[in-house]
Amino acid sequence: MFESIKLSELDRTNCGILRKATSTRPYVWQIEESQVRAVVKDFSRNGFFYRNIVGRFLVWRESKAYKRLEEVKNVPTLYRTIGGIALVLEAIDGKDMGNRAAKNMEFSENFFHEIREIVKEVHRHGVVHCDLKAAPNTLVDNEGHPHIIDWAACMCYEEFRIFPLNLIYKRFIKDDLLSILKLQLKRAPGTVSQEDADMLHTRSRTERIIRAIRNTLRVFLQRIA
Repeated sequence: MFESIKLSELDRTNCGILRKATSTRPYVWQIEESQVRAVVKDFSRNGFFYRNIVGRFLVWRESKAYKRLEEVKNVPTLYRTIGGIALVLEAIDGKDMGNRAAKNMEFSENFFHEIREIVKEVHRHGVVHCDLKAAPNTLVDNEGHPHIIDWAACMCYEEFRIFPLNLIYKRFIKDDLLSILKLQLKRAPGTVSQEDADMLHTRSRTERIIRAIRNTLRVFLQRIA
């Protein structure tokens, strides 16, 4: 599917631009073929160095995560990669939780339970998202179910399986779940118990050290993604 796409022609066809490229971010296009919509994350229009070093690295890492998660529901399908510098992904009808319209929606406790179940399944497949605290990375479909999108900052287990990196990986797992709790506390505070809310502020010295290392890694990945 989407085998006929040519990146150089996207701006001359009936493609929608979801986000224009910057010096450190790719173009994001919306395309359609045979009545199937997709999103293209396209690094081909970035500068030479960024395109061929950072862009190719991010496409490789993100495509690896999507392939690992192809059996996980509510994670977009990867249709293909193009030339090592673009991803063609399933388009999900809905609104991300950072969208102004979504901010007026009411969310139940079950909605956040669904997100947790998705993320726990993701963790069982050896991947952590690492950027769930960003509301736009959770999308609400037209039936009110959550989808987790944008895996550019994710980490895979084999990259962190050796001590002491495995401790950082475990912290990333915990952070994914705490990020959901933070989102729940912000959007549906009445569904969060005081005990769960207190978890957000309880940190040991070891945790603070691991969090500092984790934050450095996450900020780096977010900036180049």
